[in-house]
Order: sequence, then structure tokens, then C-alpha cells
Amino acid sequence: MNIGGILLALQGAASQGILWGVLVLGVYITYKILDIADLTVDGSFALGGCVCATLVVTHGMNPVLALVIATLAGMIAGAVTGLLHTAFDIPAILAGILTQIALWSINLRIMGKSNIPLLKTETIFSGFVEATGLKSSQASGLIGLIIAVVIIIALYWFFGTEIGSALRATGNNEDMIRALGVNTKMTKMIALMLSNGLVGLSGGLVCQSQKYADIGMGTGAIVIGLAAIVIGDVLMGRFRSFGSRLASAIVGSVVYFLIRAVVLQLGMDANDMKLLSAIIVALALCIPVSLNKYRAKRAYSEGGEKNA
Repeated sequence: MNIGGILLALQGAASQGILWGVLVLGVYITYKILDIADLTVDGSFALGGCVCATLVVTHGMNPVLALVIATLAGMIAGAVTGLLHTAFDIPAILAGILTQIALWSINLRIMGKSNIPLLKTETIFSGFVEATGLKSSQASGLIGLIIAVVIIIALYWFFGTEIGSALRATGNNEDMIRALGVNTKMTKMIALMLSNGLVGLSGGLVCQSQKYADIGMGTGAIVIGLAAIVIGDVLMGRFRSFGSRLASAIVGSVVYFLIRAVVLQLGMDANDMKLLSAIIVALALCIPVSLNKYRAKRAYSEGGEKNA
């Protein structure tokens, strides 16, 4: 077994996990805070990558500015889902599916073909590699970590504001917060736009890191996001502060990609990775529920014995 190869693979996986962690933060907003499983993610992630690649390669745009526009594109995708859900009362999961399906054709229109390579194009990572002499994976991880920390700090501040608190309350008890005069349709719209903006940013970062954009790069992104969230909850569940919960999304993403890297290094067929992802999500979702049921049953049995 090549130890050097395994360490290199793990380093690359950790870097990718941090970049995908930005997506996981977006999924966290809708899934954990708003209590919505937003399937727009698969399409908006690819949208961010396609927009970024097209702007950098075809139009020669600055890669940083391309990331900003990729974020805005993701926000527009989230706004479409939000509009379908709030204005036309389409269930959130169906609204996300409709937007995701539409984005497949839109992404093809944007790129004009199924993929765009960035091999000879300057990215934010290539410029950093030239300036510091670091390896590509190290540069990706470091820049991704800086961006992730900035985003976590910004989200922590935002959700402490009046609007952010109303958004969190919408997820906790929509009827109550509506009775207090808060426009829950607006809070849902803001949450979906913010979430998919982060997903689009993540797509742009991954695109520049892996040096290509592909029409199918977002396939299964929601599964990865959910898996990372649950893994992060399991690993950092003892920390109750909101900031630590945001950080757990990044930690869960890194651990998820490390698990994938280890499994691939052990000889698993890459075509089976979707199956592995589904199994990881299923286990991550089922085990905590099973443990809670077991603990509740045990506590009930012990209580019955004492009462008897």
C-alpha cells in the first residue's frame, strides 16, 4: 500500500471537503433552520460552476468577479424556487425539483456544450500557487478555509439580526411567527436565495479547483450536503452554540470526503460512489433515530420496573 499516495489523496479530499462545505452551509440554512429539503441545490451548484467557467474561459473575466456572479446566479435560482413556493403555493420539494430540472437546460445553454475545461485558464487558486509555491490542493484548502470562516462569521452575524431571527423563528414555528406579524413568505424567500447563493459560490469554487465545469457536476449534491450535515451533528452534537453548529457543517463535509477518499484508496469502484453516498446518508439519518428510540424504550422500561 502506497502511504504517500494515500496521504496525498486525503489532502486533496480535505481540500474538496472545505470547498463543498460552502454548499453544506447553504443546505444547512434550508434543511436545519427553515426545515425545507430544497432540491434546487443539484441545479444551482452546477449553475455556479457553469457560469463561473463560461465567464472565465469565454469572456476572460477575473476569477474573483466570476465567483461573485456565480453567487448571484445561485441566488436567482433560489428566488425562482421561492417564488414558486410562496406565490403559487407549490410544495417546497416540488418547487425545488421544477427549478432543478429547468436549470439542466439553462446550464447547457450557458456553456453551449456539456463541459468546459479550465486547464490553461488562471483561477484564484493558480494565482495563489504561483505566489506562495504551495501545492494546488494546499492552496485550495487554505483559500477555501478562509472563505468558509468569513461566511460562518457573516452568517452568525446575520442570524443574530432581526431579519435573521425571524428567519430562524419561521423554521421553528411558522404559525407563531406569522401571528406576530412577520411575513413568512419573505423570510422563506430570503432563506432560499441565501442558501442557493452559497451553493452557487461553492460550485464556482469547485469548478476553479478541479479545473473544469460539467453539466452533471451537481448530481447528488443534495445527498452530499445532507450527509455532511448529519455527520457534523454526530461529531459536534455536544456543542450547542449556533456558531459551532455552522462550523459542524464544514467539519462534516471534510469528514465525508475523507471517508470517500479512504474507500476509493481501498479499491472501491468509482462507479459505486453514488451507492456509498446513499448508504452513508441512510446510516447517518437512521442511527440517531434508532438510538433515540432505544433510549426512550429503555427509560420507559426502567420507569415501569420502578413503578411496579
